[in-house]
Amino acid sequence: MGVIRDFLSDFSGPALKQGAIDVGTMASGMAVELPFVAIRGARPGKTLWLNGQVHGDEINGILAALRFARSLDPATMSGNVVVTPTANPHALDSRRKRNPYDDLDLDQCYPGNPGGLISERLAHALMQEIRGTADLLINLHTMNALFDSRVYAVYKVHPDSPLSEEALLDLIALFEPNVACRMDVGGKGELPGNIAGALDYQCLALGIPAFMLELGGGSRCEIANVDQAERGFARLAARLGILDGQADDFVAKRVRRVTRRGWLTFAHGGLFMPAVEAGVTLPAGSLLGATMDLHGNPLERIELAHDAVVIGLRRDPVVHTGERAAFVAREWEEVETNIAR
Repeated sequence: MGVIRDFLSDFSGPALKQGAIDVGTMASGMAVELPFVAIRGARPGKTLWLNGQVHGDEINGILAALRFARSLDPATMSGNVVVTPTANPHALDSRRKRNPYDDLDLDQCYPGNPGGLISERLAHALMQEIRGTADLLINLHTMNALFDSRVYAVYKVHPDSPLSEEALLDLIALFEPNVACRMDVGGKGELPGNIAGALDYQCLALGIPAFMLELGGGSRCEIANVDQAERGFARLAARLGILDGQADDFVAKRVRRVTRRGWLTFAHGGLFMPAVEAGVTLPAGSLLGATMDLHGNPLERIELAHDAVVIGLRRDPVVHTGERAAFVAREWEEVETNIAR
């Protein structure tokens, strides 16, 4: 049994517990641990697990999950809510995507290894707590600090998932995302790496419904995105029967499911000035922005070769050859959710 599982299985009444999952130590003797907040309701029920941050520069999910947890009254709940605000404390402290002690991407390391590198040990410790405890998990992310975006979702399909793709989209719709991107685990991802090592995919492999929620840009607090996530958490908790209330108020009845997406990159270095905002839907031929050199001479126009949803758009104007200008959806469809049926 794990420390969180022990607390939630103790039916001695509603309570909130804050603590940490032990993972190891630093040379100084400082503990390496994963903090958590667990809220046990007055009555048995399902457990919603919110993982606030896998990459160290993704802050909005931490804020949203902790604020939501601290707003709850355990005495009114049927079931539980667990928040692990950081799954990667070394990366959080250093304000970078990867763990500085092994340079691994933690979201490619699950289910982990108890005898491996520190990222693998962190992954293993978290999975041991999640296994047999969580009924649904949201893996919270943002784009990196160079980009702006509206709230969107990413989900994967696993043959052992207890939920159909349509049922998963029904849950994602509670967050009113700009788009919901279907990621092909067997194909090429948006960036190189082991897609199957993601926390949400490994939860699906255990039969735990899970998806990623992307809350804007990294390394900053975007309060509108934090608020939107909290509203979604409340709706989802109501849908799971953890909270009383109507889950479907003010929820979009359709979701834009994206089946093909990718990056647009710069051919030349220079200074980039965007012409649109992240989140917009544009026809082929539209101008996303243009670059100039350090003498002010025009260099490059970033134009769409096809209709697209601009999922993420670069906000840092200093660019080099091969760097990313925008993340766009190339193929999508409107999917009616069960809310509308």
